[in-house]
Amino acid sequence: MSVVLDAPVELRLLRSPDEVATVIQAVYKQVLGNPHVMESERLATAESQLANGNITVRDFVRAVAKSDFYRSRYFESCAPYRFVELNFKHLLGRAPTDQAELSEHICLCIEQGYDAEIDSYIDSDEYQEKFGENIVPYYQGAQTQVGQKNVSYNRTLSLYQGYAGVDSAFTGARLVSDVAANSATKAAVPTTGGRLSAYKDATEKTFKILVTGSKFDSPRRVSTTEYIVPGNRMTPQIQRIHRTGGKIVSITEVV
Repeated sequence: MSVVLDAPVELRLLRSPDEVATVIQAVYKQVLGNPHVMESERLATAESQLANGNITVRDFVRAVAKSDFYRSRYFESCAPYRFVELNFKHLLGRAPTDQAELSEHICLCIEQGYDAEIDSYIDSDEYQEKFGENIVPYYQGAQTQVGQKNVSYNRTLSLYQGYAGVDSAFTGARLVSDVAANSATKAAVPTTGGRLSAYKDATEKTFKILVTGSKFDSPRRVSTTEYIVPGNRMTPQIQRIHRTGGKIVSITEVV
């Protein structure tokens, strides 16, 4: 049995209690990254609202993604790139395709906060077109899709943990170097322990952040600044850049 959903699970208008329970379990599995959810950690109120038809599956997905469970495991405990990678995986069923997507979401999270970052996926046209109101987001990297670049397929596959893999077990970004360098991602086969054989923690790498503008610049002259930063210092450096009004243009791996 796969640890991620790779086929749609839909809550239909006429549904039995068992079907509601199946959808609830599917949302926990997909959005929370295959965790063991204790009874005290379940969202009892939201589950009841879904069962009674007061909210949609999309509303329930949003509630789970904004829960203390998700926030503590993926926002507070992970590197920013890893957090964004997993948001794409859990909420859109795919990996980020390029540096622009990663940078956009990191900046959004820093500038507007956690809730705005989560809402940006669930309120997107892509989410609505793929899943609508009552389909649980599902993993779409298991098969190549029409019009999908092979590199996108490989990057999505590289986020897969294998049987019994739990996303919160890995706090470092998996794709940051490939996306930052715009290089191809090698499709890796999961090992029995759930860790990808080709994976190397991005915190061990070094990155160049290109920034334009800051509150210290002259109104008539906008400077460009480069920062060379180890992977394990990315978060505080990005926060400092935004505090000074800088705009991140690109983040690339220093080879």
